[in-house]
Amino acid sequence: MSIEIAKTAGFCYGVKRAVSKTYELVEEKDGKIATLGHLIHNRGVVEDLRKHGVFSYEDPDEIPKDASVIIRTHGVKKSIIDELAGREIIDLTCPFVAKIHKIVEEHFEKGYKIVIIGDKNHPEVIGINGWCADSAIITYDEKFEMPKDFADKPICIVAQTTINRNVFVQIVQNIEKACKKVVIFDTICSATKDRQSEAYELSSRSDIMLVIGSRESSNTGKLYKIASENCPETYLIENFEDIPQNLNIKNKKIGITAGASTPARTIEEVFTKMEEKIRNEESFAELFEKYGTKTLNNGDIVDATVVEIRNNEVIVDLGGFKYNGQLAVDQLSDDPYLKASDIVKVGDTIQVYVVGVNDAEGKVVLSRKKVVAMESWNKLKEVFENKEILEGKIIKAVRGGVIVLSNDMQVFIPARQASLRYVQNLDTLLGNVVKFRITEMDERRKRAIGSVRVLLEEEKKAAEDKFWEEAEIGKEYSGVVKSITSFGAFVDLGGVDGLVHISELSWNKIKHPSEVVSEGDVLRVYIKDINEETKKISLGYKKAEDNPWVIARAKINLGDVVKCKIVRMMPFGAFAEIMPNIDGLIHISQIADRKIGKPEDVLTIGEEVEAKVVALDWDANKISLSIRALIAPPVTEEPEKVIEEPVPQDEVVPVDIEKFIEDEKEDTKVEEEPAEKVEEAAGEEAPKKPGRPRKKAEPVEEESEAEEEKTEE
Repeated sequence: MSIEIAKTAGFCYGVKRAVSKTYELVEEKDGKIATLGHLIHNRGVVEDLRKHGVFSYEDPDEIPKDASVIIRTHGVKKSIIDELAGREIIDLTCPFVAKIHKIVEEHFEKGYKIVIIGDKNHPEVIGINGWCADSAIITYDEKFEMPKDFADKPICIVAQTTINRNVFVQIVQNIEKACKKVVIFDTICSATKDRQSEAYELSSRSDIMLVIGSRESSNTGKLYKIASENCPETYLIENFEDIPQNLNIKNKKIGITAGASTPARTIEEVFTKMEEKIRNEESFAELFEKYGTKTLNNGDIVDATVVEIRNNEVIVDLGGFKYNGQLAVDQLSDDPYLKASDIVKVGDTIQVYVVGVNDAEGKVVLSRKKVVAMESWNKLKEVFENKEILEGKIIKAVRGGVIVLSNDMQVFIPARQASLRYVQNLDTLLGNVVKFRITEMDERRKRAIGSVRVLLEEEKKAAEDKFWEEAEIGKEYSGVVKSITSFGAFVDLGGVDGLVHISELSWNKIKHPSEVVSEGDVLRVYIKDINEETKKISLGYKKAEDNPWVIARAKINLGDVVKCKIVRMMPFGAFAEIMPNIDGLIHISQIADRKIGKPEDVLTIGEEVEAKVVALDWDANKISLSIRALIAPPVTEEPEKVIEEPVPQDEVVPVDIEKFIEDEKEDTKVEEEPAEKVEEAAGEEAPKKPGRPRKKAEPVEEESEAEEEKTEE
């Protein structure tokens, strides 16, 4: 019979901080103190705080106006914080929960749809939802599928701090399959992860499990569920009074863990109660049998109980023999990374091999490794015959290969079978956990030989076959950057590599792929082209919506006046950056309102100017700009107006222009005729044109010339 308490049992950091601070406030303050909701999910603590004058309220309106208000570890909605403005607030929200509030608020303001993975009725989740206007999608269903409406929308995922990690991972995978843009924040508290992991391990080696905590506590409920899966006899208790009276603990290992809201004193009370039960179970007959006379011989295999763990050895009770046995640490396990306390606990019963008995010194030298070696060889033979797959840790690099330890069994793996590629320095593999298969058994030397490479090749072949069955142009994959060259990055798509060319890594101009990605990065890529004959795959990484020209098309219109920076000069003009990666051309004729020899006469690199968008060619990704269009034309002085005195109407002789031109022609003819005819004609015409003022018609010629110039223009 033995009792083992989980190291992670009891208060987590956030709960411990809140409880300690509240008791400090009780000592410091004379006034009333109230908590909005129970400070933690533990009736004992809540009742004790009530005795000290700290009362809990579910509704902010119920809290006395003169009371200091404590915000509990679970946190509250933003609207409640605003509602309590003006009052003294002591915010004891767990720092990990407060971080979630900040993440949700920031991403909600940026337009993300918030998804909370957790219990929708838990106060922590209710509080988180309040930081995105109660608009979050809340789920704790492993089969949850994201609504199709959100396929193209940005999604932000957070988790309740106390949920099961496996459920969280499954739901995240479901959402990633349905949505293109997903931001994931693993906000499960590290203490919660450790507590659940230890509960799983402890329950696996226990006959009885006691989980201490409130039935209202989410994390306690998760611990109970995990422990129940491994240990059918698991009990959820709030204190030692809940321990079943008819509990049969004879010859059983008892494990104890506790939720994050369970005080240390409650855990100690349960432990003390169980120790009393164990002492009462031991009868006189059992004690006599335990400590009666017993002989040991070299080579015996006996049961031993661990009674003390030291730095270099473990002391065990040999069940009735007059001396305790000694187990050196290197005789416990072949794993050099483990300490004695990692392998055994006080109260554990183990089988040991008697190496030697020294009555003179009262000493018994034992070995656990020899027993394991005997058991391991038989197990290895079964594994080899059944072609089973084993998993183990590489613990030692030896000549020609490495040693893998699996379930206390040592297997030699040749260097060329340790990986898909040849490994020059085998020490780099130390500590790695690998899967392998036994390929050879050397009965004479009692040595098993295995291969990691065999499994890796099988997995790679299966992955390749599956990939080529499903691969098609446009299909998206999540891949890991395997290697980087000057011309691009090779991405592992799951057994098959594809190339993302340097031109596909960024819309920006880059000199080397390492400016954008590093080996080990996870990229979301899609297939651009497939050559099934050569098995070469071209991958795309850039997204169309991130194309700067697509963004520019939505922002820049013909006629807009834009601020831009001169980035380079050419003989025919200057290129100006309008926005990142978008340049426009200012033709030399559009730089100034005068003729210039070259752009440098007016502009300089880096100068910021304003220009007007005068032409757009989105198909060719060209933008034409003009500074000249924004330069105002020079102001010219108007000539002084000459005010002519009006000519009296009786002095103005109306003139018929057409008739005047005809007359001019006739005059020309008259000049060419003999004088006598001219005189005769003059005498005949004189009566027909009385008073024709020849000189008065001169302005008509000027007016005609002006009309001609206007026409030419």
